[in-house]
Amino acid sequence: MDKRSKIALYAIAAIIVLLMVAEVTKPKAINWRDSYSAADKIPLGCYVLFNELKNTSDFDIETSNKSIYEALKHVDSSNKKTLLLINDYISLEDEGSISLLDFVERGNTVFISTNYFYGRIADTLNLNFDQDYEGFLKSSSYSTFSNPRLKSHNTLFEDVIENYFITSIDTLHTVVLGHVLNEDKTKQEINFIKVPFGDKDGAFYLHTNPFAFTNYHLLDDKENYAAAVLSYLPNNPLIWDNYYKSGRKVITSPLRFILTNSALKWAFYIALLSLILFILFKGKRTQRVIPVIEPLKNTTVEFTKTVGDLYYQHGDYTNIIHKKTTYFLEHVRSSYYLDTNELSERFIEKLAIKSTNNKTDTKALIDFIAYLKSKSTHTENDLIELHKKIEEFLKKH
Repeated sequence: MDKRSKIALYAIAAIIVLLMVAEVTKPKAINWRDSYSAADKIPLGCYVLFNELKNTSDFDIETSNKSIYEALKHVDSSNKKTLLLINDYISLEDEGSISLLDFVERGNTVFISTNYFYGRIADTLNLNFDQDYEGFLKSSSYSTFSNPRLKSHNTLFEDVIENYFITSIDTLHTVVLGHVLNEDKTKQEINFIKVPFGDKDGAFYLHTNPFAFTNYHLLDDKENYAAAVLSYLPNNPLIWDNYYKSGRKVITSPLRFILTNSALKWAFYIALLSLILFILFKGKRTQRVIPVIEPLKNTTVEFTKTVGDLYYQHGDYTNIIHKKTTYFLEHVRSSYYLDTNELSERFIEKLAIKSTNNKTDTKALIDFIAYLKSKSTHTENDLIELHKKIEEFLKKH
């Protein structure tokens, strides 16, 4: 190996070492992903809650890492138990829903805290969950209790929250335990209920603010609210669900296992980099230097501008409007994954949220597109107005 090759090799090695040192020493960014797992210490994990329950419960806590159907098959029905389901969303298969209903009918208790919940159980209990897109979806809100003795535990959640609520209940059998109010207390919705089920004192407790049980809020002086919610549950042995979690660890391949372990990940990267360096320096090039051939210039943009100018000069505004509308709707489909076949109010709401535009501007643009589609001929002013509205809309993307 000649002197120049050695210098190049040492320089590359030094750069690699510096990159590794920088990667190891840089501060880790806060992980804000939804988890609710008992093992996660990130802000939206439930490590604190799980360990507090272990320390304060009179019984050992059973942890379930299986589906509801599999877990409840082996539960001893002679002793009443309480199952805790906490996640940002919970979707149960039919077999699991039937098992859960049977579990509660035998006198057990199920506590569910989730943003939204639907399916067989929600239908059986006559429940509907919803959210207010135009109101206080992510705004500060008060979570309160119906029981005046728990007034001191009413809590203002200022951030890291999504205000979901229950819009429909069976008023004959459901007990309302708590509400959520917007910050100025002008709007109130139900967010905590008890639904007795069966004739053996079984019950469902449903709560729509799972964020209240995360590490973030429990370590932010809001632990009294979570404790007050859980105080409604009977003093039974607890089953902690660790299966229906957004942060559930799933390892499906050896490579994924390696990449989830910090030490193994770095060993894999170093081995891969060493292999690449070996190939680069061991495989010497023996053929002549290949001349560089400049690729053909991409004139697609110039061609498109030329065609556009031709349409514009001939006053074919209808054709240009049609193409701009088609291109915009294709952008909406590919960027926001929305169906543009029906430009309804629900479509406008979804588009406004995903594009971070306000609903008024979004509705004005979609209504103007619908108006242009209804016309057979168009003017230059129509084209200019459409162009301005689309450009304004895309600026906030």
